[in-house]
Amino acid sequence: MATWIKVVATEEIPSMGSRKVVIGKEEIALFKTKDGSIFAINNICPHKQGKLSEGLVHGKVVTCPLHNWDIDLSSGEALGNDSGCTNVYESKIEDDILYINL
Repeated sequence: MATWIKVVATEEIPSMGSRKVVIGKEEIALFKTKDGSIFAINNICPHKQGKLSEGLVHGKVVTCPLHNWDIDLSSGEALGNDSGCTNVYESKIEDDILYINL
């Protein structure tokens, strides 16, 4: 059964940027891409636990600020020769409000 949590108004997530939220013990990074797509992933890089919300967004990828690992925002998978994965959260938008399924 889905547990949808009301998180934030979509306008509060900067375009080509991120916003960090904490829900319970989970630190979640919210990203908005140039085309307005929004993604919710665990804020911790699978490599050296860098804060992904501090990384650079390009396309549908975020680059970790510590060691430049590229993480696919839709799958949480490391790209290129790197391997690892961070959790991705199902999300939906209703009336310009972002909800995350925990």
